[in-house]
Amino acid sequence: MSFQHVAIIGLGLIGGSIGLAVREHLPGVTTTGYDLDPQVRARARERMLADAVCDDPAAAVAGADLVILCVPVGAMAAAADAIAPGLPPGAVISDVGSLKEAIGRTLAERLPNHAIIPAHPVAGTEHSGPDAGFATLFHQRWCIVTPPAGADPAQVAALVAFWESLGAMVETMDAEHHDRVLAVTSHIPHLIAYTIVGTASELESVTRSEVIKYSAGGFRDFTRIAASDPTMWRDVFLHNREAVLDMLDRFLTDLALMREAIRASDGETMFDVFSRTRAIRRSIVALGQDDPRPDFGRQPPPG
Repeated sequence: MSFQHVAIIGLGLIGGSIGLAVREHLPGVTTTGYDLDPQVRARARERMLADAVCDDPAAAVAGADLVILCVPVGAMAAAADAIAPGLPPGAVISDVGSLKEAIGRTLAERLPNHAIIPAHPVAGTEHSGPDAGFATLFHQRWCIVTPPAGADPAQVAALVAFWESLGAMVETMDAEHHDRVLAVTSHIPHLIAYTIVGTASELESVTRSEVIKYSAGGFRDFTRIAASDPTMWRDVFLHNREAVLDMLDRFLTDLALMREAIRASDGETMFDVFSRTRAIRRSIVALGQDDPRPDFGRQPPPG
């Protein structure tokens, strides 16, 4: 099977990028879209993020065989309730959230008579809104599909094929395992970034203007991450709390060990840790998941 009509609920960075990517890579597939914000709907029409942008969520999903919910985790239940009256019986319901157990439970509770196959495209930028999307966002990026027990293999295969058609590399895994992996690779790094940027801006001995003026590459990278959608990340930490706390405890233990190495002038321990982490960076670049150029490919300022 393959999908012929994709409904996109939520037309920000990810939802808008899906619409643009479908137009570029799957020109025979119809797209409809909806967003709760009327200003976003208006801009989505201007950018043609979907073939038709509807003013009613039930109308947006009418006739769709794949519905993708691109809303914050905390808004998932309300979004499911809003589309329920218009859902065709055979539609597959998916999402793009960065945690899967909580979303899977919510959608199964709200839409018990529909096929729920959660997914997570591990792609994004620090930007949000209908102007942030672009058709190549998913190229050479992973999309993790987390089908529940008993999911129809043909529907799972169709969803995998859909994301591959948009340029993504697809992996399937258990939802609980996904949430633990992403707690390490995404959620904790965002928490650290939000915290360290907040700390830097509040230091009494350093003015805010100096923090901005003298930002080195490392701090700039933290600020990019910390500029991500605050609503989305608040919901992530609220709904993936146990996995995040587990990984945060492990991180704090490792951070304490590094603190003691610095206190003891233990250069050997520091060098060993730094060498190991440098190798991980090289592995990420080798897999094509980041830019190997110096300073991450940043262009020098003009002049």
